[in-house]
This record gives sequence, structure tokens and C-alpha cells, in this order.
Amino acid sequence: ETSWILMDSPRQPDGPPIRDGKSYSQLAHLAEDICPFVAIAQELGKNGFSVPKIDAVDFDNGFAVVENLGAGVFGNLIEAGHDKSELYRAATEVLVELAQLRVPEVLTVDGHSHVVPTYGQSVLLIETELLLDWYFQWSVGEGLGVDKRQEFLALWTEQLQRLDSLPKGWALRDFHSPNLLWLPDRQGKAGVGIIDFQDAQIGHAAYDLVSLLQDARLDIEEPLETELLAHYCAQRVRLDADFDELAFRWAYAVLGAQRNTKILGIFARLAQRDGKPQYLRHIPRITGYVRRNLRHPDLAPLKIWYEHNIPGLVEE
Repeated sequence: ETSWILMDSPRQPDGPPIRDGKSYSQLAHLAEDICPFVAIAQELGKNGFSVPKIDAVDFDNGFAVVENLGAGVFGNLIEAGHDKSELYRAATEVLVELAQLRVPEVLTVDGHSHVVPTYGQSVLLIETELLLDWYFQWSVGEGLGVDKRQEFLALWTEQLQRLDSLPKGWALRDFHSPNLLWLPDRQGKAGVGIIDFQDAQIGHAAYDLVSLLQDARLDIEEPLETELLAHYCAQRVRLDADFDELAFRWAYAVLGAQRNTKILGIFARLAQRDGKPQYLRHIPRITGYVRRNLRHPDLAPLKIWYEHNIPGLVEE
């Protein structure tokens, strides 16, 4: 029997403008009301993915009655001793299936339209600057000079321009242990419940795989990551003869470096600005992921910048 929960998602007030008169949530295309959640849930649900069913919505006031997918959150199950590789393999296969979908540019639900934004070079670049604005000051103890910042942005722009030329699909953006639920009574891709996808965009498929296999909040050992990345690529090749594994593995390294660079900035900001020092305990794990990604030979110029400018970040 389905149980239901009341979702309260009021319209978010915008923060202060930080660039070109736009707030961070506008620049990063973050959901500002309940419409994206409802529209994306409808789209993923009709394609057989386990997202919460929606019974009723009040768009004006930001309320929805949504299905409760249960308590089998990946992170909690793993803490309780559940086999990590079983859960992560199932979630990896969900992403293989997700990559088969085309993303409609506009999703319509009950007369409301949601234009799905693109997670491309401009947003990804702005996110990398969180490292410079927060983590650098916290770890080095001083501000970064203008020349060094320009060098950093030029190196990242080069990588992200190349990334923009590759095929795009769904990028759910928060596909990781707090937002995945084990549903063993459901078959195939439906066996993994997905929540917190309202910020999904049109982006490179490697982003969600990085979110999963380089989880910010719990350790994913490198052998498991290597095995599941190979499994993902093998499944993609099986389903699509045109799948370019070399390009995908490069994109995975770039987006891994990008995402973990951003998270270092976010966690330093949470500690410094928001008085939440508990996030600092994750820093060693995140820096470990940065090192893994910067080993890719095509990222050598970025690796050199990190080595020269942030002591201790990439030294093994």
C-alpha cells in the first residue's frame, strides 16, 4: 500500500546578485519553485524510473502530495552493513538506462511549463570558482592574485569548451547516496528510487556517474569505482555502437575534477560562512577524488596549476 507525504516547496527568494545582476541560483539554474520537480517526476516516471508518484499539487503555494519511497536510503543501508557494491551496481545500471532518454527542451504539466536548462560551460565554470573564493582562502590563508585566477579560468575554459562539443542528455545533478533508495521488490531500473532531481538539466551523462561513484559523503574505494565505470561503459557500448568510451572516460575525469573542485569550495563556505564545521571532515575524501581525476593525461595542465597554487591538494 502506498504511503504519501506532504512536500512543502515554497518559491525561493533570490539571493544577492553576484554576477551580471543575477543571483547564484539564477546563474546555476537552480529550481526556484515546485514546477521543475513535478514536471521532471512526470517525465522520468512515465519512462519507468522510480521517482515519487504525485497525487496532488498546489503550484501557487508550493505544496504537493507525493509518494513516500520508504526508508532504504543508500547511505543509511551502507552504514548498517548492506553490500555497497550491490547498491552501486544497481544505481550504475539506472544511469545506463537514463542515458537512453532524450531530454525534451520543455516539460509541460497541468498547464505549467518548465524549460529544462543546459548544464554547460558557463555554469560549470562559475561553480569551479567556489574553490578560489572559499577553499583557497581557508587552506592557504590568503587571497588569490588576479593573474593566478585568470590562469585557472583559462585552463578550465579550455576543458569545458571541449566538453560542450560532446553529446548531452539528462544530468540529474544530485545522484548520490542521500537521494537514492533501495526498492528490492521492484524490477530492473525501478529497483532504485530517485529523489531530489528538481535541479536536473541537459548535460553530459558522466556528471551523474561521477556524483554516484565519487560520493562526497561516503568512501567509494577506487577498485569499486574502476569496476563500475568499466561496467557502465560496457553497457553503453552494448546499447549504442556509436558510444565513444575514450571521450566518455575523459569527460568523467573532467567532470570529476569539476564537481569535487566545486564541493571543496562549498564545504569550506559551509564551515566559514555558515558555521557548519562538520563538513570539513569530508575534505580528505574530496581531495582524494580530485587527485584521482587529475591523473588523466589530458588534465595535466590543470594538475600543474593545482600543485603550484594549492599546497597539499594533489600531492599523493
